[in-house]
Amino acid sequence: MRQPPCLARLLTTAAVTAILAAGLAGCKTAGMSDITGSLGARAEAPVDADPARAAEVYGERYRANPKDADAALRYGQALRANGQRAQAVSVFEQATLTNPGNRSLLAGYGRALADAGSFQRAFDVLTTAHSPANPDWRILSAQGAVLDQMGRHDEARRYYDSALKIRPEEPSVLSNLGLSYMLSKDLPQAEATLRRAQGRGNVDPRVRQNLGLVVGLQGRFGEAESIVKADLPPDEAAANVVYLKQMLSSKGTPRLGARDDDAPRRS
Repeated sequence: MRQPPCLARLLTTAAVTAILAAGLAGCKTAGMSDITGSLGARAEAPVDADPARAAEVYGERYRANPKDADAALRYGQALRANGQRAQAVSVFEQATLTNPGNRSLLAGYGRALADAGSFQRAFDVLTTAHSPANPDWRILSAQGAVLDQMGRHDEARRYYDSALKIRPEEPSVLSNLGLSYMLSKDLPQAEATLRRAQGRGNVDPRVRQNLGLVVGLQGRFGEAESIVKADLPPDEAAANVVYLKQMLSSKGTPRLGARDDDAPRRS
């Protein structure tokens, strides 16, 4: 991997913020997004490979019966996956009014609010979705992710710790925790945490991609390239390398935004 010209500035706050922000935005071109906390078992249902088609199909079902909680959930997920953030917020907001107390819908609503940058409101809604009597590690992880985006890293890590007490060594939570350390520029701890996640075996490939970013930030560019290329078809491997270079040479400071593909994951 040839050294990008701005690598000397990589360890500035701006650079680390830019890299994490890009991860949170979930760049789909290279498939390198963060792992975000999922929001309940039903909210974790995978969105169709074609988000636009899924939005169309579930939208028809939702409009036929706006009180159908499952249709609303899937429609909101599809809208989020398709980048229609405001529409997703609207659908989830209405669905939670129609189905008060539905934790999956509340969790989805919190996620959609975070996508739209309403972090405090997102945290409040996620808190409503969570029941201390029946704690959900996915929602705890999602709350931690939102706190990280508000710069409250120490507090965020307490939520991740609580999630890990329920689900020890859960790769998605460890990945969130690793990204939290990356944002606060504790790169050795970020790497160690992401390696823990990667070591669990059969984990989401985005854990490996996050690890590659952290390794690259520490100047080990050849190793970072090997990590993001591992076990991928040539075209995907090449795309990941291009994306990695873009992240490592990022100089901007885009607004942090919460986005995932309804895998849990920072959700």
